[in-house]
Amino acid sequence: MPDTANAPSLVAAVPALPSSEALEHFTKRLGVETDCWDIHESLRMQANDFVILDVRGPDLYEEGHVPGAINLPHGKITERRMSEWTENTLFVVYCAGPHCNGANKAAIRLARLGRPVKEMIGGITGWIDEGFLLATGTEPSSVLETESASSNVL
Repeated sequence: MPDTANAPSLVAAVPALPSSEALEHFTKRLGVETDCWDIHESLRMQANDFVILDVRGPDLYEEGHVPGAINLPHGKITERRMSEWTENTLFVVYCAGPHCNGANKAAIRLARLGRPVKEMIGGITGWIDEGFLLATGTEPSSVLETESASSNVL
């Protein structure tokens, strides 16, 4: 039987990066990612310094989307379509969740067009896991409208 008493765990088998490299890595990640809580709080505060894009198909968008999100499937992100916004508009993209690469495809398209872009990590799955409400229908709605409508139902 092999001696595992002195063997590193599966976690420690690959050594952690030096702190300076870890700092650089995680700082860079924040330049391309944001999370559901930050999006929700920003939308609740009626921030207008980004546009959130739901890059799933129209049927899924209509079933439920992040309030305030515009439905623009990643395959329809073109220079002509994006000309509706100024060149420095920050776009935040999301799809179904960690099992979906639609947000990555959308981010690549936007980056190739020279547009600032971040991915909302977790997608719809993450949004729901945080306990946030979804808007339904074909219109973006808003966090405040969605939460107000929900509290009126309760």
